[in-house]
Amino acid sequence: MLPIQNLVAAFDRVTEHWSPKIVGRVNNQLLKVAKVKGELVWHAHQDEDELFYIVRGRMRIEFEDHVAELGEGDFLTVPKGVRHNPVAEEECWILLIEPESTRHTGDETTPLTRSLAEQYA
Repeated sequence: MLPIQNLVAAFDRVTEHWSPKIVGRVNNQLLKVAKVKGELVWHAHQDEDELFYIVRGRMRIEFEDHVAELGEGDFLTVPKGVRHNPVAEEECWILLIEPESTRHTGDETTPLTRSLAEQYA
């Protein structure tokens, strides 16, 4: 029998903002949950698309030429190579769907950058 998981309960594993936790896999795509607040960093993923789904709260994703405002139930796919900066004024819960090869903050490294091993923890 396959295990049933609860998306909202998966957020119990997240103890720090901007520190995603891997909760599942579909083919080569990882499902990650994260609690975000404040600003991450301007970055791009050169070879991977990245999907943001808002489970709770609101956030915006800044792009070089516009800003996308997202609320609960909204999702947005950031195409590979597109510079973006996720920002949440208040705590926001997100589900990320992205290939395993996706580096957390692209080619940028900050104190918020998490390795794949840290995301599996």
